[in-house]
Amino acid sequence: MDGIARRASPVSRGGRTVVIVAFDGVQLLDVTGPVEVFTTANHYGADYDVRVISLAGDAVTTSSGLVISADGTPGTLPPRLGTLLVPGRRDWRSAVADTDLVGLVARLSGRAKRVASVCAGAFVLAEAGILDGRRAATHWELASQLATAYPQVCVDGNPVFVRDGQVTTSAGITAGIDLSLSLVEEDWGADVARNVARQLVVFMARPGGQAQFSARLAPRQPRHPAVRRVMDRVTADPAGRHTRATLAASGGVSARHLERLFRSEVGITPGRYVEAVRVEAAQALLADGTGTVEEVARQAGFGSSESLRRVFRHTLGVSPTVYRARFRSTVGAPRPVAG
Repeated sequence: MDGIARRASPVSRGGRTVVIVAFDGVQLLDVTGPVEVFTTANHYGADYDVRVISLAGDAVTTSSGLVISADGTPGTLPPRLGTLLVPGRRDWRSAVADTDLVGLVARLSGRAKRVASVCAGAFVLAEAGILDGRRAATHWELASQLATAYPQVCVDGNPVFVRDGQVTTSAGITAGIDLSLSLVEEDWGADVARNVARQLVVFMARPGGQAQFSARLAPRQPRHPAVRRVMDRVTADPAGRHTRATLAASGGVSARHLERLFRSEVGITPGRYVEAVRVEAAQALLADGTGTVEEVARQAGFGSSESLRRVFRHTLGVSPTVYRARFRSTVGAPRPVAG
């Protein structure tokens, strides 16, 4: 034995069969990332039956040109499924135009205890009606397209993944690993998920509410010099005194005008930007430092540990203490021997 584990007792069994739907043009890592997570979990006491299927049971050509084989057709699946996972493809319009694919996903979703998607896979779920009235995530670059194409879906382009009832949707590519780790943790507990993360040399599942990208490296670069000055001031000193008045003064405009500029060029208010930068500062301090939560709160500009806890729970869905434990779970712990 390689020390990989006694059989664990499931915390909340989601059903052992994990079905991943493959099709031509699918993003390779959308498929292989979750496959690695679930199959690695089996080395630590989980009991997943992972099936990669295609409509006709044929091999598919992925986005990278690599051809992957399927385990069979939908007809080879058991009547009840644990998890149905739908990956995405860059050209999501081609995916949703494939009525056979969309119909298959719709039918299988009715047999699954839970449904998940990675990246642009959310478009297929939306086309199948599975996301109607639900919150959903996708790659930040595709969020506005998902919202426009499917107005009945409440799209949030910021989190790594979003869970709404029994449906979980994730952001781009590697976020499928985070999503899969969270499902393993739900089924088999934190210890199994943590062991999988260590084996794959990734962080223990990032909290779903964590932003896909840094507020300080936002993809929408502001054109107005006042906005740039304010952003530079905040990122240089997250703990500084950043009131509406001081921010407006640093930008050389009125507070009302600065808010209009921020909404137009950044997509959020100056106050929300300050909070986002402070959350990132606190995340870095918690992950890399040894200070108490109270000290981290003060250094990041929250003033008190209670304010930090409130913002973390609202933004990330976890407490600062849990965040620190997750991001440190792969540091300094004994690593399993590869089998």
